[in-house]
Amino acid sequence: MADLKGKILAGKILVEPKAAEEKTASGIIIPDSAKEKPQQGVVVMTGAALKDETMEVKAGDTVFYRKYAGTELHIDGTDYLLLSQSDVLYIA
Repeated sequence: MADLKGKILAGKILVEPKAAEEKTASGIIIPDSAKEKPQQGVVVMTGAALKDETMEVKAGDTVFYRKYAGTELHIDGTDYLLLSQSDVLYIA
């Protein structure tokens, strides 16, 4: 995990998405245009809890989230996804 400076607002989490699959199980290489957008990643930072909702995720958790959730950010040469905690479907 990166050592990022900054602050995440309440109810939000910063996730480093898992890399998209390069090959199928049978060894066929997937072109960039056909790659699925990853739906899981590792939580890097979390904001404070909202008044009416506790913060369930913490840094280091692997999470699965909605397919088109969040905002893509590029910080210090790394791609991240800024999500609301409500976009998280499952914590592994």
